[in-house]
Amino acid sequence: MTKVDKLLKEYSKSHQNWTNKVIHYFCVPLIMLSIIGILMNITVGTLNLALVAVVLVSIYYLFLSRKYFAFMIIIFTLMYFVNLYIAQRTNLLFFSIGLFIISWIFQFVGHKIEGKKPSFLEDLLFLLIGPLWVAKSLFRIKS
Repeated sequence: MTKVDKLLKEYSKSHQNWTNKVIHYFCVPLIMLSIIGILMNITVGTLNLALVAVVLVSIYYLFLSRKYFAFMIIIFTLMYFVNLYIAQRTNLLFFSIGLFIISWIFQFVGHKIEGKKPSFLEDLLFLLIGPLWVAKSLFRIKS
């Protein structure tokens, strides 16, 4: 079993309840979108931190699995452009912060229903595994 398979299996242990799964299928991507939106508002010189974060997370995904890496690059790119679209219509920072807070509230409600603590409370690395778990669950990606 590969490292990514072990991490996904461990993550799955606290995501068995149908309601919690559905909440995660929606909220994990929304949290990703909101984080990218928040980081797009932070620049160092001409470099925005969203691009730095996406590159660093993508490198981690590359080491775990080339298939997940390729899929997530597409997702990150789409999310970046969605944020650019949102920024043309409203204040991206406030929108992203609100989306982040609401999505996390739902995540914690899902875990309350599940009766298990979120995986990241055991290991912060699971914050990066959640998006892969959603990708695997919804798009049947194999590592």
